[in-house]
Amino acid sequence: MDTRHFTPQTVYTIYIASTPEKVWQALTTAEFSRQYFSGFAVEIELEIGGAFVLRTPDGEEHISGEVLACDPPHKLSVTWNVNWPGMVEALGQTVVTYEIVQMGDAVRLTMTEAHERPLPDDILSGGRLGWPAILSSLKSVVETGKPLVIKLEPPTQMLAALKAMGVTLPG
Repeated sequence: MDTRHFTPQTVYTIYIASTPEKVWQALTTAEFSRQYFSGFAVEIELEIGGAFVLRTPDGEEHISGEVLACDPPHKLSVTWNVNWPGMVEALGQTVVTYEIVQMGDAVRLTMTEAHERPLPDDILSGGRLGWPAILSSLKSVVETGKPLVIKLEPPTQMLAALKAMGVTLPG
């Protein structure tokens, strides 16, 4: 997949008192992701072209994709497509990239969410609400062994915009 024309619309950078290897493990294993990602489990084949799946706590496939870049423990890039009917058709493909850089006693983790086409802020609002909570909890799990308990409200602005576009919402 040629992603050169994809536009980064969401970027977060955090610093974690850890090693690149430990952060990589947190990003790529179900064991870690269940802790910081509200019970969601990452399943990934760590090779270019490999499968990427994010499963809900009850085992349903919520997000699926393909590994685009895999350079352990420095860079991981995957397509990130929510499995709701009409979602990819309405919004285009999404690519999530994690870059991990050792910075003294810490690791700089940068997450970039890029899109096949520009998206309005109401669509992006859901991810912009969720990513800081997910990454903050990841930091907490890696540094302390304990996730953060963050109560997020449903992303009503994003859900209303998706519904208006004809995307079939779950439930």
